[in-house]
Amino acid sequence: MRVQQFQGGASNPTFLLTTETADGPWRYVLRKKPPGQLLASAHQVDREHRIMKALEGRVPVPHMRALCEDPEVIGTAFYVMDFLPGRIFRDATLPGLTPADRAAVYDELNATLAKLHQVDFEAVGLGDYGRPGNYFERQVARWTRQYRDAETETVPEMEALIEKLPARIPADQSVSIAHGDYRLENVMFHPTEPKLIAVLDWELSTIGHPLADLGYNGFMWRSHSPSWGMLDGVDFATSGIPTEADYVAAYCRRTGRHEIEDWPFYVAFGVFRLASISQGVYRRILAGIAASERPAENGAPALAKQALEILEGG
Repeated sequence: MRVQQFQGGASNPTFLLTTETADGPWRYVLRKKPPGQLLASAHQVDREHRIMKALEGRVPVPHMRALCEDPEVIGTAFYVMDFLPGRIFRDATLPGLTPADRAAVYDELNATLAKLHQVDFEAVGLGDYGRPGNYFERQVARWTRQYRDAETETVPEMEALIEKLPARIPADQSVSIAHGDYRLENVMFHPTEPKLIAVLDWELSTIGHPLADLGYNGFMWRSHSPSWGMLDGVDFATSGIPTEADYVAAYCRRTGRHEIEDWPFYVAFGVFRLASISQGVYRRILAGIAASERPAENGAPALAKQALEILEGG
């Protein structure tokens, strides 16, 4: 067996396993917890395995082969799934694709999210995968705590968000599976066709609110970060890429929604969460816990400023 580690930002180390057989090479992917002392709520590869196994045949996911929770085998818990050849688009503007293919890629991204949110999580054995109801109340409180634990300076926009977000939580208490990190970079497409073949990176998944996923996904139209995904400079009339309004309208049609009350809240919440995460990463870099090749730079203030602008300006 040949073992090669994938390079990238995945918090759970991921490896390509290649075995030679009489029928040719067979390839699998192994994901494991990182070594060392870990937070109890982080790096739960058993949850990733569980949700993808439950969703197979309902949402595009790789086929799960095995989960091993015995740390004696390779040092940490791990799971093995089938390797899928395909494309992951790092640039949200999709250079090199035709307008028709760009339109199809975004339509697939939209349709798959709608399909995920319509899965009956109780029927697929995920009734205890998270706490249904009051999702945003709990999430705003959680990310506020995480921000406070990592705070290094006073960020006025973050203070304003912490005050304003709880009062803006919409009355909609929809419940569904929530992926938690649904964006173009976290799905895989067919090697040559604009067909979505796998949703990846389920580490933040839970039973939550569907519009949290849509708002987070929708930040791509407001983002100015190429590393996260942005659409700055796109000509929506000719590129094939839909506008934010058209993308949201397509999701609403697919899920039977007539409208979304206070859409800016859902986008702003997603950016607020990113700001809290960014603050935590910055604090760990300062403490020498997180390795980084770049100088320590806190991205939280800029994200908080943008989140507040979205919340107040729509």
